[in-house]
Amino acid sequence: MLVIVVVIVAAVVPEWLAGQDPINGVPSDKLASMSGKHWLGTDSLGRDMYSRIVHGARTSVLSAILAVAVALGLGTATGLAAALAPRWLETPLMRLIDVLLAIPSLLLAMVFVAAFGFSSGNAAVAVGLSMIASFARVARIEALRVRSAPYIEAAEIAGTTRVGVVIAHLLPNIATTLISLAVLELGAAILALSTLSFLGFGAQPPSPEWGQLVAEGANFFYAAPWLVYAPAAVVVIVVLAVNRLSTYLDARAFDESL
Repeated sequence: MLVIVVVIVAAVVPEWLAGQDPINGVPSDKLASMSGKHWLGTDSLGRDMYSRIVHGARTSVLSAILAVAVALGLGTATGLAAALAPRWLETPLMRLIDVLLAIPSLLLAMVFVAAFGFSSGNAAVAVGLSMIASFARVARIEALRVRSAPYIEAAEIAGTTRVGVVIAHLLPNIATTLISLAVLELGAAILALSTLSFLGFGAQPPSPEWGQLVAEGANFFYAAPWLVYAPAAVVVIVVLAVNRLSTYLDARAFDESL
């Protein structure tokens, strides 16, 4: 939780944690090693690496949140539609989900970005679209499980509309599982967006983004290895922290269901 809180602060108000300019550097300080002035050294243009990593949290984390929001919204709607729709509509929906699951999500995201253009926003939407299938399958399974509960039948007998049943009963009872999945996919989204940026499909220079920082540092790996290790370590730590939170939420949801 401490790691996640620090990352959220860095994403919302990075000026609180880093005071140096992440875009404009001092050329005479290029490739400076770690010191009291530059905690994580500087890059090839003399820009403070610590400030670039902190300010990069805004692009990396907010883009990942956007990706998960897209996947959660569209995936949940698709899963509920498949669970409540008649057979003639459910079958093609689930076959579409199977096709999306069969395609590697990173490859699918790269195709979307190549079609829509290279930017952090397009990369976030592309990653979100590539994760829809996971949310749709979980939402459908959970909706089918809850739908057979006696109180759902009672609500339908009492004359509650299909939309009313979904809003009042289905969504509240599957929300915990979907939130756990969303937190887990948040870590996957951060990793996917960092990979896209590393390959040049995400945020474009000079905007700092964790994957892009690793790609830039790779050109000077032997002269300044900290340019690769520092942002890569941040990605690993944040993804592990988010996955740990997801495990905790999942265990808590399981305990509540007993």
